[in-house]
Amino acid sequence: MYQNILVINTMHIGDLMLVTPALRTLRTNYPQAHIALLTDKPLGDLVRCNQNIDECILIDKHGRDKGLLALLRFIHKIRRRHFDLVINFHRNERASAIAAFSGGKRIVGYSQPGFKRFFDQVLPNCAMADTPQDKVKHQVLCHLDVLREAVGVKTIDDRGLEMWLPPEAEAETQRLWQKEIGPDAKVVAFNIGASWLTKRWLDSYFAACADRLIRRGYDIAFLGGPTDVPIVDKCVAQMEERESPRIHIFTGKVSLTVLAGLLRRCCLFLTTDSGPMHVGVAMNVPIVTMFGASPVPTFYPYDGRDVLIKTPEKCHPCGIHECPRKGKDNMACMKNIPVDVVMKYVDELLAAYHGEPAYKLSRPQGQYQCRVVEL
Repeated sequence: MYQNILVINTMHIGDLMLVTPALRTLRTNYPQAHIALLTDKPLGDLVRCNQNIDECILIDKHGRDKGLLALLRFIHKIRRRHFDLVINFHRNERASAIAAFSGGKRIVGYSQPGFKRFFDQVLPNCAMADTPQDKVKHQVLCHLDVLREAVGVKTIDDRGLEMWLPPEAEAETQRLWQKEIGPDAKVVAFNIGASWLTKRWLDSYFAACADRLIRRGYDIAFLGGPTDVPIVDKCVAQMEERESPRIHIFTGKVSLTVLAGLLRRCCLFLTTDSGPMHVGVAMNVPIVTMFGASPVPTFYPYDGRDVLIKTPEKCHPCGIHECPRKGKDNMACMKNIPVDVVMKYVDELLAAYHGEPAYKLSRPQGQYQCRVVEL
């Protein structure tokens, strides 16, 4: 019976959300254990209130913990904690090294080849691009496989992606909503940015969708981080309804946890394949998303209500940040997803859930395979 457990995931926003079913499963199987989650410092607020962990350990990868000597000091601090189980859910060099030299009594999970000898059991991450097609699984299921096969858990307690808001984020969200939007508005959230160009649906297409929704009485909340501000500005400039008071731009103005709080109050989320998409799943908002570069089976929105739209391009999934194709074939995976098709599914979900905000909707349990629409 493990009493002191460390879970490592130092990746990005979406990847952190995809660990949450594994955290719940650990808590269910080891209710008395101390469970610590090690993650990247800028993302700490996303998980520090997670009810299935006791502690959030933060690594400042781009600050004080940057560099080899700093990493060694960090590992030394981890060793002093005497964890009896260390689970690595991030297959890069830094996370593999932390796990390998953590001093844990049992070390399992994913690893870079050079560190495998220090693990008690290494499993393949079957959500990675190098996975044979017949073995590919969603990232959530891969994490649960680690717990089943390497840790020996008896019960898989998968209730979907989960996130609890810090009280101060909830208070700030409430203040912003009252000030900027109002209590009776039905709001559709837009996230039009993404870390890769090949994950972005065209801003002109988003503009057309926003125009249609505004004319039907919906408010539009533009979300995203500071790097998305120019993209949103360009999108809004193309809208026929760009002067409408129903447009609310929060892009680059709010924290990740306030962004989550806003999503919790929206009735639908139209989004690219991105970290905020997975936050939206955790916040229980119905989602319509467009996939280009990423493999659908491994990173689809983990909610059976959601709709994922893709085109049958031969190069999908490319995993490339910028499309190398020229002319009309450049970004064909995104260009060939029409506005009319996207709006068909937007309208379908709005009708199915009566435009209710996400916090009023019941959470679906047990069915997490989203609907995939291949054009």
